[in-house]
Amino acid sequence: MTPHAPLPEHLRGQAFRVADSGLSARRRRGADLRRPAYGTRLPAGVTDLASELRARALMLPPEAVYSHVTAALLMKAPLPRRLTEAAKIHITTPVGTRARRGSGVVGHQRQLAPEATMVSSDVPCTSRGRMFCDLADQLSTAELVGVGDHLLRRWGAARMRREIAAAIERYPRRLRRPMLRAALARLDHRAESPKESELRVLLQDHGFDAFEVNGVIRDDDGGFVARGDLVLRALKIDVEYEGDHHRSPAQWRKDLRRRRRLEALGWVYLTVTQADLDDPAALLADLRSAILSQRTRLARI
Repeated sequence: MTPHAPLPEHLRGQAFRVADSGLSARRRRGADLRRPAYGTRLPAGVTDLASELRARALMLPPEAVYSHVTAALLMKAPLPRRLTEAAKIHITTPVGTRARRGSGVVGHQRQLAPEATMVSSDVPCTSRGRMFCDLADQLSTAELVGVGDHLLRRWGAARMRREIAAAIERYPRRLRRPMLRAALARLDHRAESPKESELRVLLQDHGFDAFEVNGVIRDDDGGFVARGDLVLRALKIDVEYEGDHHRSPAQWRKDLRRRRRLEALGWVYLTVTQADLDDPAALLADLRSAILSQRTRLARI
């Protein structure tokens, strides 16, 4: 078989073990194949995370699962850039089984109950609740709440609250449980981005806990005006997180009209950027001023 000869039908488009392939050493070195892990091959054009993990799983012990950051990425949970850039593969193996080691691999030894594991995209990994618990060492409270909000939004609020709560009570690191319970209590399925979650936690930490998440704002006739990230309805204050993404001219004009309409109806529109999250002093001062001003103004009406 030459390096450029077609692969057998049963090997095309998927990961396979070299030992089971029946391919010659020369064919295994073909440019159309790559080696994601020792003893495995993947088609060179297949680069998605799930395929990579399925390939690596071919060489793992039967009860090994992907965990921590890797499980979060598999479930498309929002993680800070410091964890996603050049992220290592986290693999958890049962106690008594050698922890995996190697370049780009972080091995953990844990005894996982069946309910702490699952299969996602045909990949063995920790359950969503267990993943939430495992991330507590690597994320701030606000970042962990962002992950939890994602889980509730994607898989159902009631279901995920039960699953996370059960995982916390089973989590072997008892000293972590109070922090995890506190984070669970702050989850909100209505949040639509991790930065919205981070902003909400920031405001809650400073005593601003009456905001409605993604609240719909209507005019006096009941017509739709906007949906605000964090809405203080009684005082007509809308706090919006603005990302660093570049908006199209059409979206920019739409956002301006939206803000103009809100302000014409007597709303205060406060924009927040990453700089405010990094150093929130000015934001918090502006919010306090807006609350005082709106209370005074509305009391006169």
